[in-house]
Amino acid sequence: MLVEASARYGIPEAKFTEVLETLPHWWERWQESLRLYRIVLQAAMCEVAQGGNLVYHGHAGQELFPGIRHVLKVHLTAPMAFRIEQVRSRKGLNEAAALQYIEQVDKARHRRLQAIFGADWRDPSRYDMVLNIAQMSLETAAHLVVEAARRADYQPTADSERDFQDLTILARVQAALIISPKTRNLTINVRVEGGEVHASGILAQSELEQEILRIVEGVPGVRKVVTDFESPPIEYMYP
Repeated sequence: MLVEASARYGIPEAKFTEVLETLPHWWERWQESLRLYRIVLQAAMCEVAQGGNLVYHGHAGQELFPGIRHVLKVHLTAPMAFRIEQVRSRKGLNEAAALQYIEQVDKARHRRLQAIFGADWRDPSRYDMVLNIAQMSLETAAHLVVEAARRADYQPTADSERDFQDLTILARVQAALIISPKTRNLTINVRVEGGEVHASGILAQSELEQEILRIVEGVPGVRKVVTDFESPPIEYMYP
């Protein structure tokens, strides 16, 4: 998925890995970079998921398909003692060093995903299934996931397919706007209903509306574009 995002939007794959795995720099809260990565990651994921039958193993996957009913979100967990033994075995660390490593990784992931998605990956309510792999074999865990995915609850319906296509169009539109030099710094509200895109916001330059229209109309899947842009208040323009 990172390769897809990198190829499609011209952002180095290593940068995506850094964004998802490392602690955020203190200055990133003032930049739009994290918003860029979130948008293009979601857009790339939606493209990869076209046609269904996708299994994604990685961080942040549970946040990339919000509101899509037929997506099964699974979280694998284990007690700290089990995790320490796994790290000791894989990295040759003593118990104290293994614990420190786990705590650092967990802290980095928590802060990074909180910054990007505003969500806590440790919150079990964000998943459909939470499996304690210290209590079962990986084969059993895989069997449980497969059986759950086969249930009617997670089969696509006409409504969930429509929601997914609208999410895909939304992600494509947001990605197209944020990678365009003329619109990347604009705050544009976008929603999609049945392929119809609604874009709104405040534009200091009225001619930018035509540029936004041009970009959005060129996005695959868009049937119609409805805009509702306003000029800034007069006191903002002439303080």
